[in-house]
Amino acid sequence: MLNDVRTNIGLAFSVIALCCIACLGCGSSNADATSKVMAPLAASDLGGAVPAAAASPRTGSAARAKPRPGAKTKVLARAGDRSYDKTFDDLRFEMTVGEKFQRSMLTQEIEALHGQKIRIRGYILPTPQNHGIKQFVLVRDNQECCFGPGAALYDCILVEMKSGRTADFTIRPIAIEGEFEIREFVIDGKHLAIYHVDADSAG
Repeated sequence: MLNDVRTNIGLAFSVIALCCIACLGCGSSNADATSKVMAPLAASDLGGAVPAAAASPRTGSAARAKPRPGAKTKVLARAGDRSYDKTFDDLRFEMTVGEKFQRSMLTQEIEALHGQKIRIRGYILPTPQNHGIKQFVLVRDNQECCFGPGAALYDCILVEMKSGRTADFTIRPIAIEGEFEIREFVIDGKHLAIYHVDADSAG
């Protein structure tokens, strides 16, 4: 079971890596080359479920300004009215680009969320399947370049659906609800995520 989880999450983070490559070409002469890299991925590995921003980087005056790590986005600005509703802003902490993560960086407020029920909105990072998804990465936003150089660890959450529960991929924002944990996910000595949710629901 653990190997399956690591495999599925590893696939998801391989998409993040490709998104980082894509961001190097945003608004530059490398954009066309980047779209050629992303196109085969969209057609084969992800069943066509790739946000338009990732598949077709925009250039010129229509290109969006690159958002700052943790910048509030309009669609996710309103969390809800439940006492346990949270936003990605609630998970932010001080960390410079390229700095190695240390548990001591987390605020007392974040530490207090460990083991607590939360509800948080975000986007499903494209997965190899569209239906019956058991594990996925919830990201803060799907705007062009938001997970390129400068993206932060607090901008994603590893989500594992509880037994008997699954999720379906959508390009629209979703809300997940479940138990929040601070759980470091490290591959080859590099932190890819530090937050985890055992989700009761995702939709």
